[in-house]
Formats: sequence, structure tokens, C-alpha cells
Amino acid sequence: MTSQTNANTPTTDQIRRAPKVLLHDHLDGGLRPGTVVDLARETGYTGLPATDPGKLALWFHQAADSGSLERYLETFSHTVGVMQTRDALVRVAAECAEDLAEDGVVYAEVRYAPEQHLEGGLTLEEVVEAVDEGFRQGELRARENGRRIRVGALLTAMRHAARALEIAELANRYRDLGVVGFDIAGAEAGFPPTRHLDAFEYLKRENNHFTIHAGEAFGLPSIWQALQWCGADRLGHGVRIIDDIHVRDDGTVELGRLAAYVRDKRIPLELCPSSNLQTGAAASYAEHPIGLLRRLHFRATVNTDNRLMSHTSMSREFEHLVEAFGYTLDDMQWFSVNAMKSAFIPFDERLAMINDVVKPGYAELKSEWLFRQTASTSGSAESED
Repeated sequence: MTSQTNANTPTTDQIRRAPKVLLHDHLDGGLRPGTVVDLARETGYTGLPATDPGKLALWFHQAADSGSLERYLETFSHTVGVMQTRDALVRVAAECAEDLAEDGVVYAEVRYAPEQHLEGGLTLEEVVEAVDEGFRQGELRARENGRRIRVGALLTAMRHAARALEIAELANRYRDLGVVGFDIAGAEAGFPPTRHLDAFEYLKRENNHFTIHAGEAFGLPSIWQALQWCGADRLGHGVRIIDDIHVRDDGTVELGRLAAYVRDKRIPLELCPSSNLQTGAAASYAEHPIGLLRRLHFRATVNTDNRLMSHTSMSREFEHLVEAFGYTLDDMQWFSVNAMKSAFIPFDERLAMINDVVKPGYAELKSEWLFRQTASTSGSAESED
């Protein structure tokens, strides 16, 4: 390698080893296919479309790859269906932490809706405690395998239901016990975030953090409400902010008032490229708004959303972006630092993660080309002698 640009272009192995930060990942969207099959057998769940893990994985991906958010969300009936016991929740959460750590994720906020895991008789509190136990088990196993990860939970309320305040209060009670914030999720159309204003007002009074799914399947009004009515700290997806950005024929760009506000206020966008392609928010990776948003210096972050349904990982997301936009290790570091800045843990802990984990990790990766170049030069010199 003879140029810094080439030196900074990450290999597949470097992408996997790079310290990555994940803010938008659904627990019930990231199960191992084999675990779904095992849990279905153990719990008596009979609704699976296939019982072979390979065939089941293919079914999830194809069913989710429809271009419709509503169809995409239907796939979760099966994963949620096998997550109705304490043991199942502990196992799924532990495997989630292990899988993310194996993929090079050093910090993750994983979200789930406690209200969806009560069919087996668990209480909301028992659900939260089981998931937290699983995350801590997964962190420990990762350390034993030479990996480091920290996982925090986001408690999600379903926007079509009426339990948002109850879940917000639950998140507040467990805020020092593994829960770092709150979220609402589900189909956007017809279920605006303003339906749950009491929950958001409560969290603001309690000085707690929350993100809101907005600007994915629905457009600018959803983003505007999430920010200006509800006071969201981050936007879950937020990809439709692109509708308020006008690119002229000569390449110059004009930001509308909402887009300018989002950029100026440094409001984090939890962008999920593969998921956005599946739900029709973008036609291809090369056409995904993340390219323009990165160029315009929005607080963009890269996320997985649902690893099972999108057949993805943080490494795969970055592989697609490197191919589509020619991103370098510097770009990967920029996205990772953005995400760590936007996490819901205390400032000093975020700063320590950036300075002691993220930046040193990328510096080491970026230095590798020097040693490869030195080895290559040494070899040439020896052959000449």
C-alpha cells in the first residue's frame, strides 16, 4: 500500500475486528435460528414455518425482504412466541451479547418490549430481570473468550398499545440496574408518538433518556412530532429526514428547517441501512441517504436493527457501506465515535469508551499497513542483495 487512502480502506477482517458501537438492535430480531428451533421445542411453540435452522433463517430473511414495514413486523410473532419463559429470555439475551462481542461490538444498547413477553405468566419485572441476567452472562462469556462488550437495555413500548407510561415507569425503576433508556416502536402510520405524551413527559421530569422510532416508514411529520412534541434524545432510524434536504442539479445542497434543526442540534440518527432497504426506505446501499448525511455531517450512526430478519451484523453493515461509498477506517471511526457520543450512559463513561477503547482500536488497525509495507520492503531488499 502506497497511499494513506488505500491504507485506510478496511479489509473484511479489519472491519470485523474494529471496535463498533451499536445503538439500535432489537433483542427479538437477533435470535440464532438454532435457538428459535430449540426454544420452540422446549416451550411447545408450534407455529414455526420450518424446523431446520438453515431453512428457518432463509424464511426469516425472505419474509422480511418484502419492501413493507408491516410485513416485516409480522416475522416477529415467531421470535416473540418462543421468548415467553425466564430461561428463554436469559438464553436469548446471553447469546445476543456473545454474538455482538464476537462481531467486534464493544458497546451496545439492545431494545425489547417487556409487554410482549407475558404470555407465559411472567411479570414485567421478571422479564426485565431475566434479560438483564442474560446480558451479564453474555458479557462474562465474551470476556472469557477474549472479547469485551458492555450491553445496556432500552425498554420499548408498543406504539399501537396503551402501556407506554407503565413501561416508562418500569424503565425508570430499573435505570441503575442495566436499563439505560426508553423507546416506542411498531408501525408508524396511524400511531403517532404524540399518543404517548404522558410517558415522555414523565421521563423528562425524571431526567431519563429516550429514543423514538420515527422517520422510517412515515415521513417528516413523525420526526417533527418525536422532536418538537415529545422531546426525543435520538431518532430511531430518522432516515426520512432526507425528504427535507434538496440537492440541486449543480450538487449544492439546501436544508429545510427541520433538517437544519436536526443537524444543528446534533440529534443522533440511528440509521439501519439493510433494514431500510427491506422496508422500502431506500432502493440500494449506494442510494441510501447515509451517504449524503455523512457528507453533510449529521450525527449519523450505523446500526443493525434486526440481525436475524436482515441477515446482517455490524460488520456486514460496514462492509456494504465501504463498498457503496468507499468508506475508510477513518469513516468507520467517525460513525463509531458518533454512536458512543450518543449513548445513554454517563458522559464520563462515554468519554472513557471513546478515548480508551474506540480510538486506540482504530489507531491500531490504521497502523497495520505500515508493518505490511515494511515487511514487503524488507523482503524486496533481501532479494536484491
